[in-house]
Amino acid sequence: MVKFKTTAKTDRHDSLEPMRTHFPEGTTIFSEGDLGLAMYVIESGEVEIRKRTGDKDTLLAVLGKGDFFGEMCLLEDDSPRTATAIAKTDVDAVMIDQAAFIFMLNHNPEIAVRMMRRLVRRLKETTTLLEKAVGHAVDLEASGITGPPPPPRDPNARLVLDASGTVFELVDGRDTTIGRSDPVTGIDPDIDLTLHDPQRTVSRRHARIRREEDGSFALIEDVGTMNGTFINGVRLTAGRPHPLKPGDTIVFGTVTCRLETGPKEE
Repeated sequence: MVKFKTTAKTDRHDSLEPMRTHFPEGTTIFSEGDLGLAMYVIESGEVEIRKRTGDKDTLLAVLGKGDFFGEMCLLEDDSPRTATAIAKTDVDAVMIDQAAFIFMLNHNPEIAVRMMRRLVRRLKETTTLLEKAVGHAVDLEASGITGPPPPPRDPNARLVLDASGTVFELVDGRDTTIGRSDPVTGIDPDIDLTLHDPQRTVSRRHARIRREEDGSFALIEDVGTMNGTFINGVRLTAGRPHPLKPGDTIVFGTVTCRLETGPKEE
């Protein structure tokens, strides 16, 4: 069971501790497709996790005390809910937003290990459900299922490496992730610095560049980065957006680059 220190206070600016919340029986805690803003840990009661497949509403799981749900929105920004959560009984739960999640990981890394174990178990359960639905064993690696096509790039926004002049265009329409390729999970960042970081100072999920609604940029260092991220010599605080302007010098670990915008010079 995952245990968290909780508080009923609503002012969390100093401690960033999570908040308790109550859902009466029958309450829809969130719906499939909603934008996720927080995860929940059940203190008492039961929660049904349901998913819509065509015209069919399928019960995926019934969660109880100590279980958590809705965590994907904290692991992947702007991730819509993949299922619906409904309070089967009266439910008391701890609500954990991004700030509280980062605070807890910094002070208790064991939480991340427990979450990974739970996610592995859920992946196995999902594979079992898929095999029951199709009537035979499923080998995901040999199934022909491929990942999504590479995201479109913005030719007018890019990172340029100081050492080699290599140009990496930012992703158009969403955050640009920066880091190293991870052969274990098969996850690749949008900007892969593996070949430019022989000392391996860049983390696999090191940082991301976010384009704000007004067209400006912000740089966010991911939690767990060992060697830091710097803008113009100032080290960033993990999980906190920092304004990023064209011409700024950025250092990921020991890899130095700068942000450029506008048409490329010929």
